[in-house]
Amino acid sequence: MEGNNAPRLTGTRTTTGSYGPREPYEEADAERYVPEPDKRPGRTAFQRDRARVLHSAALRRLAGKTQVVDPGVAGAAVYDTSPRTRLTHSLECAQVGRELGGALGCDADLVESACLAHDLGHPPFGHNGEVVLAEFAASCGGFEGNAQSLRLLTRIEPKRFADTGGGSGAPVSVGLNLTRAALDAATKYPWPRGAHPTDPGGPKFGVYEDDLPVFRWMREGAPEGRQCFEAQVMDWSDDVAYSVHDMEDGLQAGHIDPRALLSRDERAEVFRCAAARYAPPGTDQEELAAALDRLLAQPWWPRHYDGSALDQARLKDASSQLIGRFCLAAEGATRARHGTARLTRYGAELVVPREQRLECAVLKAVADRYVMQRAAQARRRAEQRVVIGELAEALWARAPEGLDPQFRPLFLSAPDDRAARRVVVDQIAGLTDAAATAAHRRLCD
Repeated sequence: MEGNNAPRLTGTRTTTGSYGPREPYEEADAERYVPEPDKRPGRTAFQRDRARVLHSAALRRLAGKTQVVDPGVAGAAVYDTSPRTRLTHSLECAQVGRELGGALGCDADLVESACLAHDLGHPPFGHNGEVVLAEFAASCGGFEGNAQSLRLLTRIEPKRFADTGGGSGAPVSVGLNLTRAALDAATKYPWPRGAHPTDPGGPKFGVYEDDLPVFRWMREGAPEGRQCFEAQVMDWSDDVAYSVHDMEDGLQAGHIDPRALLSRDERAEVFRCAAARYAPPGTDQEELAAALDRLLAQPWWPRHYDGSALDQARLKDASSQLIGRFCLAAEGATRARHGTARLTRYGAELVVPREQRLECAVLKAVADRYVMQRAAQARRRAEQRVVIGELAEALWARAPEGLDPQFRPLFLSAPDDRAARRVVVDQIAGLTDAAATAAHRRLCD
């Protein structure tokens, strides 16, 4: 890692002994950026990775970050609900990924670690906060939640430290110091900004310039721009979990009426949203209509929801059926292409049938149309953008005042404004929704 207070390491190999990876993984997959001995015999390297993510403060903070339905305004809901947070979504994604990955031959702990870690870098107010931080961070490399996740795993979350060499400087954090395979599995977009394999101008990327050294170590021997198999499983598990559960939350909150999906005009709006944001390029409305009709034809599809115990149970069953439908389709199609061998790392590609990708896209569009596009949500998002934007400017103007003890020395030792601004971004990105609101009130009112 280069830049502010980054360890000057070359990426060394660690001895994993008898508690390294199980077959068919290789010793290199279980290497850590900074070598460290096994603390307790009997665990694999990937089990240790899972434990580190599970016990991290960053994972706990996801409990205070909104998924789609904001628990802070739950009183506006028709029914008493417990909407999902980023933490519950990550736990559900991990359950889906662990089972799907295990069925295909992946190390289940490795896939679960990636699923637990995939949203750690998301800032307060989710993608809404991400947009504002990207503007504030334009002069220091931008902001992207997935790149922030890698930065958190390899630098910000305090777990392991490295000597910069020669004893001349203070130890420098290397984050959770996960294995090469775990970091790779958690990397949804394995390229820096502007280096997308097919869309160089696209907004998605997985590593900041400052973090390229550890990224290059992590990707040693990997095909350029290609997700490892475990990351593909994580990515699909994420899509499955949030598409299904966002719709479930919307129904429980009273924002989605299943009968609306029978209206020609409403269907057209859903399909426009799906084509613009979620479906593969070139998808037409006829394909999306067929995808929705396949779901509506299922005997378990929710046709109404009144909050009764029976309807709650039926909705839970519908969610379970959808998850099974999407995962079994991917498992079957992948096995049909690759056979019955254990599928890991760069030995296979996850195959998701187009029909299920389109069904998933339609579910995302339903939640988008009836939950995220509500007028109240639009007003709330505007308020949240003001909070993040004004907080960032206030911290930047006053720093090191207002910075937490973890970030203050990093700001003071930053070699230039670019590195100093990144420290401010790192602090804000780690805040919960409530902490960001409180900090804004304290510094800006």
